Amino acid sequence: MNTAWIADLQELIGLERVSTSEGDLFRHGRDESFHEPVEPDIVVFPDSTNMVKAVVDFARGRKIPITPYGAGSGLDGQAIPVSKGISMNFDSMKKVVSFNPEDLSVTVQPGITRLELNREINRHGLYFPIDPGADATIGGMTATNASGTTAVRYGSMRDQVLNLEVVLADGRIIRTGSFSKKSSSGYHLNGLFTGSEGTLGIITEITLKLHGIPEHKIAARCTFNSPKECATAAQTVLTSGIPVLRMELVDALSIKQVNAYGDYGFPEHHSLFFEFAGTKTSTEEEAIYVEELMKDMGCANWERASGSIERAEIWKARHELSYAFRHLKGKEVVGSDVCVPISKLADIVDFARSQIEASGLLGSVFGHVGDGNFHTIIVYDPAIPEEKEASEKINENLILRAIEAGGTCTGEHGVGLGKIKYQRLEHGDALDVMKSFKDLLDPDGLLNPGKIVLDRGTDGGQGDRSLVP
Repeated sequence: MNTAWIADLQELIGLERVSTSEGDLFRHGRDESFHEPVEPDIVVFPDSTNMVKAVVDFARGRKIPITPYGAGSGLDGQAIPVSKGISMNFDSMKKVVSFNPEDLSVTVQPGITRLELNREINRHGLYFPIDPGADATIGGMTATNASGTTAVRYGSMRDQVLNLEVVLADGRIIRTGSFSKKSSSGYHLNGLFTGSEGTLGIITEITLKLHGIPEHKIAARCTFNSPKECATAAQTVLTSGIPVLRMELVDALSIKQVNAYGDYGFPEHHSLFFEFAGTKTSTEEEAIYVEELMKDMGCANWERASGSIERAEIWKARHELSYAFRHLKGKEVVGSDVCVPISKLADIVDFARSQIEASGLLGSVFGHVGDGNFHTIIVYDPAIPEEKEASEKINENLILRAIEAGGTCTGEHGVGLGKIKYQRLEHGDALDVMKSFKDLLDPDGLLNPGKIVLDRGTDGGQGDRSLVP
């Protein structure tokens, strides 16, 4: 690409708002995924919606692609600028635009992170509950429809977004919702742009629902003889109507790896983790009831705690799991995050574990079993091509099994680069409707190209029916 335009962009928005430094280009060419990095031509740091619009108008006139960038914590390549061009970083757009505690809502710019937001609002007795693990930006979480460990109670970002301000590819600035808790007016544009991964417009403001901080919390952990038993137990808790805040599965091999990583002594068995939250009376009753349910189903090693330090200790094996696998010297990892109907969960968790064991590779099965979403981490030696191929094949088999079961290829990480080839299989002719939205709103294919749906005239394997199991 001819980059003579860079000087013009610098002049348009100011030298302090752009960077072509080696460090910034390196940082904005990758995320936390295993996908091949691609460095942008330039990084811009807008400080307002109007500046975002100015950059979009500039890029449209010169057919320069734009890829939004948040914290870089994504796991499937959404922020990698595969067509180079402009990487748009929102570090300078972190304001709380308006906070309305009486309405249980807040409007923020996209660069604020979830922990920064909660520090602003917690003193008012309110919090924003979506927790993907990393301290991701609210803009990035919205763009990928993030969820995480609290999804069993609060759902995903789509369930928490009231309104978005979006700069479209043609320069229009639109709002997609309102400040009311519900609406039956018009098409659901909040849902369309939330999860669109920056391919339909650039999000510059997000209005979110807030929730009261629970009075009391209890954490608990127990073990079973197999991942399938854990999944069945989780399903029993859900069908019992208990409003758990978190419910997580970690398999025995993962517990063993965490013990080795942190020199801990957690029971090396397939484990279920719980967190209950609410009034002190309700959480105590819920914890006692779940303990009785789990023991009736044959659990062992039941342990519970209500103090913050003790709760953190119980959850430590879950929180440190990813680090225990991702920081093995000389190794790399691939992962998946399928989601299936709750009734199918036990079988597919068992399938995932058996696939990893049959490969001979080190791997983990864990996740948010309260909403049917679970993850795999598979470790391989990059110097051995057969190991990488085997790890990718495991995840493909898992994705195909999940789609066959009526589930999805991604529960929360998003499509990014890794899940494009499964879009036709999962969505069928509805993928063409998605492409029509993309063509309508971004006819030149300049907004985060190469993600979710590819440019017109290409399919990138999305029409490959040979993937059908």
